[in-house]
Amino acid sequence: MLPPAVTRPRSAWENLDLTAAPTEGPVAFGDDLRPQSLLGAYRRGLYPFPAGSVEQRFLNEMMYEAEVDAGRVQMLAGVKEPYSVAWCCPDPRPLILLDQVKVQRSLRRMLRAATTWTTTADACFERVVAQCREGRSERWLTDGLLSSLCRLHKLGYAHSVEVWEDGELIGGTFGVRVGSVFSADSQFTLRSGAGKAAVTDLTRRFAEAGGAAVDVQQDSAHVRLLGARPVPRTHYLELLRAPHSGVPLPTGALPASRLAD
Repeated sequence: MLPPAVTRPRSAWENLDLTAAPTEGPVAFGDDLRPQSLLGAYRRGLYPFPAGSVEQRFLNEMMYEAEVDAGRVQMLAGVKEPYSVAWCCPDPRPLILLDQVKVQRSLRRMLRAATTWTTTADACFERVVAQCREGRSERWLTDGLLSSLCRLHKLGYAHSVEVWEDGELIGGTFGVRVGSVFSADSQFTLRSGAGKAAVTDLTRRFAEAGGAAVDVQQDSAHVRLLGARPVPRTHYLELLRAPHSGVPLPTGALPASRLAD
């Protein structure tokens, strides 16, 4: 049984009204990145974007103070460091719907050629998260967020997918599972195509676990190539509340070339 602090959503998230929330940028600001708060946010369809520096917090304040004062962007109760964590819930939301996944022809060719690549899940969660923030100037994966994500991994909510070549970690992705939705936070690539292979592997494994969609959070040409399509925020929130199987994510080592089938 999970600790009560993790199983009970925080009232701040329960009371957050997204009906008239902005379609782009933050819908709220807060500073609570504890594991129970983070999980409560994902359950409500939000993901965090912490400020990695004091300068970034000041920039957030300059950009959004008027929106907060007008009530269009909410400041959560009990905040000690305003504007330190932006919480986002874009509309529309880019999702890879698992019953409609189509691997692009160029990616299939690459995967067929990757005969020495293998994939796993949850083999080295902390390494994947650390690698995802390596070398990035805007470090939204702060120490506090990384610590909470690792705690959620130990509790069975956060997961990683790894891509290996001859025992070397060359790509990966990670995120948080909420029922039939997997919210993919980030990915990294040390070999061309390895990050794409990780996301493709995630969709395959999550489908086997009874998942309905992988949320890639931010729309781009890159995620469109992986099969993501924008859906209304209301539909995304409905998916989060839908019944789900609870089947665990398969974790065993498998050849990446199978993803080309």
